[in-house]
Amino acid sequence: MKILITGSLGNISKPLAIEMVHRGHEVSVISSQAERQVAIEAIGAKAAIGSMQDVDFLTKTFTGADLVYCMETHDKNVFFDHNIDVVALLTQIGANYKQAIEASGLKKVVHLSSIGADRDQGNVLTFHYNVERLLNQLPSDVSVKFMRPVGFYYNMNAYVQSIKTQGAIISNYGGDEKEPWVSPLDIAAVIAEEMEKPFVGNTFRYIASDEVSPNEAAAILGKAISMPDLKRVVISDEQMLAGMLAMGMNPQTAKGFVEMNASIRTKKIYEHYHQHRPILGKVKMVDFAKDFAQVFNLQ
Repeated sequence: MKILITGSLGNISKPLAIEMVHRGHEVSVISSQAERQVAIEAIGAKAAIGSMQDVDFLTKTFTGADLVYCMETHDKNVFFDHNIDVVALLTQIGANYKQAIEASGLKKVVHLSSIGADRDQGNVLTFHYNVERLLNQLPSDVSVKFMRPVGFYYNMNAYVQSIKTQGAIISNYGGDEKEPWVSPLDIAAVIAEEMEKPFVGNTFRYIASDEVSPNEAAAILGKAISMPDLKRVVISDEQMLAGMLAMGMNPQTAKGFVEMNASIRTKKIYEHYHQHRPILGKVKMVDFAKDFAQVFNLQ
């Protein structure tokens, strides 16, 4: 197959591209950074350099492909830009994909969505709900597979600062009830599997690697960084928001993250996941803890 992969050489896109090249497919990787071309070609893929904001580029690039993997992404500093509505920005990228898919005649799409996309959660995950709704409006002869991973392990790298400054993981939720986490490697493996399966209508699939409680996660990470007594300290939503604002985060985005964590605390975000709970992947929390320790020791 001729497969297009968005997301440049990111945490999911790179292992996915390598796997699909290994399986004998003709793979092209879309990147906005021309300097990535050499690295893309080094893994046996072709480089398509352009922007997700450019519908004409997307349409031209999608034309002739058998399958496209679509994901919405943003600059790493966008959460601190007070002039950007992150949900609107990412929703617009989804709208661009929809327009390019229709104009190019593409029939098979794998879309990176998220837990929480089953309904408008009213937080930063809302754009996933928005984009799923947009892609569900595509013509009936276009099949879309919505991949819904849970929280990414590497998001826990954000704990490093509070551990180093306050000796604890600080959050507005915690406790002993298990929650799901996922590795990008397991996400890439599931997407590779789905790419070679039949496409029939629009479907969704949740992806998770492990299920551990916040307190268990603190113990696992603490052991990895030689802080066996590391604890998770739960603060109020108001305190969490104040801390994010003090760091300079966009107020709208900060509020969205606090609300997302609050939905984890109430377990509302996991209701649909538990109704369609997946087989867990290979990469466990103890495996991620080794990577976390490396990040911790470098900062």
